[in-house]
Amino acid sequence: MGYRRRDTRPRLALWMLVALGDAILLLVSAGVSVLVALLGVVIVAGFGVAAWRLTRRGALAREEAVVPALSRRRA
Repeated sequence: MGYRRRDTRPRLALWMLVALGDAILLLVSAGVSVLVALLGVVIVAGFGVAAWRLTRRGALAREEAVVPALSRRRA
């Protein structure tokens, strides 16, 4: 009975359809306004994380620029 483990794609597709059905049932029961509010929260959180990473990248670049100057003074 090892042939059943060779290809898991049909099983994965079935579970994806089940998950899609669950999501649709949740949306119907909760309403579209909850979906819009949840989408807004996700978008704002995503922009917050992106802004934080961009500001950290600038700070790291400035710190890296200082390190070679300090190493030159010591040598």
